[in-house]
Amino acid sequence: MVNHNVKFDFIILEDCSLQQKAHQINPEKQPWLENLEIAMPLCLSYLPIGVACGILLHAAGMNFLLILLVSIMVFSGGAQFILASLLVLDAPVSSIFMTLFFLELRYALLGSSLSKYFRNESQRMVLLFSASMNDENYAVNYLKFATDKNWSTRDALMVEHYSLISWASGNLIGGLIGSAVSIDFTIVDFALTALFIYMIVMQIQNNITFLICLLSVITSFFFLLLTRNTIGIILSTLVTSLIGFAIENRVRKYAKDPDKTWILGKIKRPRITKTTVEDMEGDNAPDEEQQLNSELHDGDK
Repeated sequence: MVNHNVKFDFIILEDCSLQQKAHQINPEKQPWLENLEIAMPLCLSYLPIGVACGILLHAAGMNFLLILLVSIMVFSGGAQFILASLLVLDAPVSSIFMTLFFLELRYALLGSSLSKYFRNESQRMVLLFSASMNDENYAVNYLKFATDKNWSTRDALMVEHYSLISWASGNLIGGLIGSAVSIDFTIVDFALTALFIYMIVMQIQNNITFLICLLSVITSFFFLLLTRNTIGIILSTLVTSLIGFAIENRVRKYAKDPDKTWILGKIKRPRITKTTVEDMEGDNAPDEEQQLNSELHDGDK
């Protein structure tokens, strides 16, 4: 017969030993090491993508020093991939500047949501934080600010710098690989095109997004033929974005249930992709589970 008290004591001792092993990594609870643990998923994910970006930047004509400067000063995967693409196309500097400006304009909105946490900070601190912010470390810091009352602006800045170091290291490694391996420009064009197609496909969740994507293709050809310059892509982006905003705003203003209208309705994606919380909330998961249980019960009978 098993002694339950002994078994319970054994579980407590085992749990305590696991906690002690966890604290062995950071026994003194040093802030820099705790923040590194929080930023580690970002750092590990940045390395392979950063290597690919560094290879493409080198293929586009940048040397080792320029790749380092771009990775630190731009610090945006999407912007750097587009930069490599525009350099391959020999786009003028004005088009490159305008494209990157509108692409990175979203950080003004992201930064404004964190501004309330920096009210008592100096302008130098705000400048350092804004210069190293991107989409991923913004998500981490926003979650920590909202859930952890002890999370400080110094901790947030440290997370950004860890991710920046990881991204810059990946870019430099990619630049070294690119200098040792010759890459055809055709492959660069194909890789960038495939990357942007993947990004578009992953963002298409409802009918209006799909229609705006089709409209942007048409307007891109129109403005490119009209301007004979890559500035036509920027004009197409602005026009289609305004059209999409106007349609969605009008539907949400006058429709009784906007999310159930055809234009804002979700696109039926493959069943295997419905694993997110948002998709589970939209589906009748409990009803399906109950129906499956009833079918199994009938089969047993």
